Amino acid sequence: MSTSYFFGYGSLVNRRTHGFAPAHRATASGWRRVWAQVPGRPVSLLTVLRDPNCEIEGLIAPVDADGWAALDLREACYDRTDALHDVRHPEQPVEEMAIYVVPEADRMSPDVDHPVLLSYLDVVLQGYLVEFGKEGAERFLASTANWDAPILNDRAAPQYPRAQSLTDAEQRFVDAALSRLGAKVFAE
Repeated sequence: MSTSYFFGYGSLVNRRTHGFAPAHRATASGWRRVWAQVPGRPVSLLTVLRDPNCEIEGLIAPVDADGWAALDLREACYDRTDALHDVRHPEQPVEEMAIYVVPEADRMSPDVDHPVLLSYLDVVLQGYLVEFGKEGAERFLASTANWDAPILNDRAAPQYPRAQSLTDAEQRFVDAALSRLGAKVFAE
């Protein structure tokens, strides 16, 4: 079995978006999620930045050499960063633990020309609801910054390549959460 793992904190928490198994719940200390615009991308993405006062939940899964090539392609605007000493998990031994991070120099604030896709956020929150329940999804919301990012409602024609169908309850949770956060959701 591989002793190299990734720590997923966004769409990689949704097992429907990848085939890496077995996946396990884990926690990364010293990181905070943030919505960010990155050069060359038409939409804003979820990334992480160092925050010694925060911890985030996510999933880990083993990765072989071919898997790393696929993940590096999927996460092309991110740097694969060592997180071995940051992640608490049930798997032993683990020789490598990577977290994907948009470099600080490449992070800009989201804007209306580079919104967060609702179809992407739906996938992320669906993953947290399935893995960690409503309480875990609420912790996701609380440990993520830049909720003032514009959010494009693309549910009718999802632009996110790994979009998933949400149950009515999941969609109600997402919509209510965005309303509570005062998020700016706009139509295409």
